[in-house]
Amino acid sequence: MVRTPLTPEERERGERLGQLLRRARGERSMVDVAAAAGISAETLRKIETGRAPTPAFFTVAALAGVLGLSMDDLMVRCALAPAA
Repeated sequence: MVRTPLTPEERERGERLGQLLRRARGERSMVDVAAAAGISAETLRKIETGRAPTPAFFTVAALAGVLGLSMDDLMVRCALAPAA
């Protein structure tokens, strides 16, 4: 299966998501948060650094739950800007 390349806007959205998750994690270790969410620390590292700009829905939902974030809030704060 060939994957369509991401647009610059989609990459930016992934970077915003990573930044939001990193800020929400605060001083908690990446390993602890990842384990609580049921994902690997490497997956969390990739999401936080924008190297995985389109993580699976259930991955984001698990991280949001562990970090006490609202999925609605994440969606609004990471949404693509409307086309002009």
